[in-house]
Amino acid sequence: MRIVITEFVSLDGVVQAPGGAEEDTDGGFAHGGWSHPFFDPEVVGGTFADATAEADGLLFGRRTWQTMAGAWPERAGDPFADRMNALPKYVVSATLGDSDLTWENTTRIPGDQAVSRLRELHAAPGGDLAVMGSPTLVRLLLAEGLFDELRLIVMPVLLGGGKSVFPADGGLRTLELVSTVTSKAGVNVCTYRPAAAK
Repeated sequence: MRIVITEFVSLDGVVQAPGGAEEDTDGGFAHGGWSHPFFDPEVVGGTFADATAEADGLLFGRRTWQTMAGAWPERAGDPFADRMNALPKYVVSATLGDSDLTWENTTRIPGDQAVSRLRELHAAPGGDLAVMGSPTLVRLLLAEGLFDELRLIVMPVLLGGGKSVFPADGGLRTLELVSTVTSKAGVNVCTYRPAAAK
């Protein structure tokens, strides 16, 4: 399966709490919901619609899974929500138990088995495994080279600090830009793939 990561990101590399004020206030983060002024259904919404349309499964970290599990099941009847609810879901967590998996079609990947289990999923036949949000998980995927595409929805805003998806381990990782689409609000949707070894 191809692992495809889609992230809202500020110009200064912050991915924390794009959806709402109370989504993630860790570290005193006070700008929750910062993506809303730049959202448009065609470019930004279309990026997520394409990601789920091409997906055979969804992959989340614990916090993002809990946020999604608290929102999408009650939106049944909306085509995007119905797709989200129907797809197989995987959540990487060291703290959730199987009895916590209230969102249908969810499989837990224990945190201490994450890399090996994710390598197995990556090698399994199938379509895309879509990752949204989940900064801790995405940082691991990028650090391990366990991704096929990184779609950054770069919004024209500086947030002054917050969570990032980028590894801070000093490693050099070269990507190639596959495409860029710009919205009227100045959002750049940039799609990258790992550069082929030379």
